[in-house]
Amino acid sequence: MPVVEPVYDERGLVPCVVQDATTGTLLMLAWMNADALRLTRETREIHFWSRSRQSLWKKGETSGNTLALVELRIDCDRDAILALARPAGPACHTGTTSCFFATDEGGDDDGVPAFGGAQIVTQLARIVESRRSATAQKSYTRSLLEAGMPKILAKIAEEQGELAAELPAGATDKVVHETADLLFHVLVGLAARDIPVEAVFAELQRRFGTSGHAEKAGRRKGTE
Repeated sequence: MPVVEPVYDERGLVPCVVQDATTGTLLMLAWMNADALRLTRETREIHFWSRSRQSLWKKGETSGNTLALVELRIDCDRDAILALARPAGPACHTGTTSCFFATDEGGDDDGVPAFGGAQIVTQLARIVESRRSATAQKSYTRSLLEAGMPKILAKIAEEQGELAAELPAGATDKVVHETADLLFHVLVGLAARDIPVEAVFAELQRRFGTSGHAEKAGRRKGTE
């Protein structure tokens, strides 16, 4: 299938918005010409055209904060590009996660909007991982990771039991609370195994369009 080419402006440029493929955070806006787009496709590392230097540049070529390409999308008028990427460090040259760190009210932050929906799981997984090397004297997460798998498994079993007790007829807030507890401890278990939560997301995505019966049958067949 032939690739879809964007419509370049009179300067031979097209705007490219970069979005974190994992969290959904909008990272930056820059410009591409045909060569930058070609290099991005070929190397799977995002390249841009610098209007100030009038030259091609690979994002992160000096800072190391590269953008690994996951997917390119062209908008309906073909005059803008959306690049889904996995950033290796801050996207903004100021050191913030996103270039969109200035708020309309005049404040500023790291450029990461309030997390909602499933994105909070990714953010929580990153916090859990950060606790591994935290220097704080008291950290519940760190104490679990240091105690090792027996303690983590005991907590997962405990939280699963508490959820099972509330799920049939418990109050809604109790069910929500126990579900959150179980999810948290599962994330700690994944961190203990150095398994990124993105691997779980990828597996769930793989299962879309496949019936539960067929998926289970395929797993059984694969172990024979």
